Amino acid sequence: MLEQPSLPEFDSADVVESAVVARLAKNWSQRATVKKPEPELDDLFDIAKQDFPDALIPFGEHDTFTGATPEQQNRLRAWGWIAFNKNVMDVEQHVVHPGFALLAQDVFETGMGDTLAVAVTQAMVDEQYHTLMHLNASAATRRGRGWALSERSLPFSSTVRRQRAAQANSDDPWSAAISSLAFMTVAEISITSYLDLIEDDDVIQPINRATVKLHNRDEYCHASIADDMAAIVFERLGPDDRQKFLDGLVDGMDAFSSSDFSTWGRILELEGVLGAEAMLADVEQDKSRRALVQDYSGLRSLCRKLDVENSIDIDWG
Repeated sequence: MLEQPSLPEFDSADVVESAVVARLAKNWSQRATVKKPEPELDDLFDIAKQDFPDALIPFGEHDTFTGATPEQQNRLRAWGWIAFNKNVMDVEQHVVHPGFALLAQDVFETGMGDTLAVAVTQAMVDEQYHTLMHLNASAATRRGRGWALSERSLPFSSTVRRQRAAQANSDDPWSAAISSLAFMTVAEISITSYLDLIEDDDVIQPINRATVKLHNRDEYCHASIADDMAAIVFERLGPDDRQKFLDGLVDGMDAFSSSDFSTWGRILELEGVLGAEAMLADVEQDKSRRALVQDYSGLRSLCRKLDVENSIDIDWG
């Protein structure tokens, strides 16, 4: 029997973590149309803290950014956090959920028993919680700053765009399903590395740090589920389909690790930043820039288990 949605594990002695989870519980039990003030969460918003680390802003060290007014810098940091949350929500809804749905429907004919079926379906339920948690965090930022900063103004994340392009270029529905599984596997096994980018640094907004920590704890379990299911499916694939899966892993890793300049370009356009185009051109052409997500140890471990570590076209670093 499928369990009721379980709240993320949290430290009851941590005031911020407790408030984030309390808000989550209220959202789950109320109708979506009910709007009530949430002083417990909002009272924890610290206007003096940064919403997003400058190190994660691709132009964070560029003269155009460092020369901007403090308010403009803070607005761009807030946008960075909104975009970070949107990326997480986009990946959960458009990459992870469809991939798990294919497994739940047993599209790959793995013949999984009740234990795996419940685990996969439970993970799909959990992902809705994660989406809600990041939506709450963005809403808290908008209320705390008094700025609109709507994620609806931003494009789909680069990972979603790449996944959709891969789907469109697939030869048939079966190949598209393999591609979807590959992207889901990358996202679920590597999401912890993405969340880890928001360091537990006192400079950053406590609500933001708590949101990431709570989400991250769940994802270690989901990574194990995705790892096990990928191995089960891979074992049943023929040589050509195995190669399609591995190609999908490479494509997914490249998309997941890259800075999303399309989203940042849109943010800079919305904010009317002077010299934005030249600044983005500078950072995009900077060959010394490192990938945003660099830790693919989980996927490397999976490939090692599948005995394809040396067959996949990726620099593990």
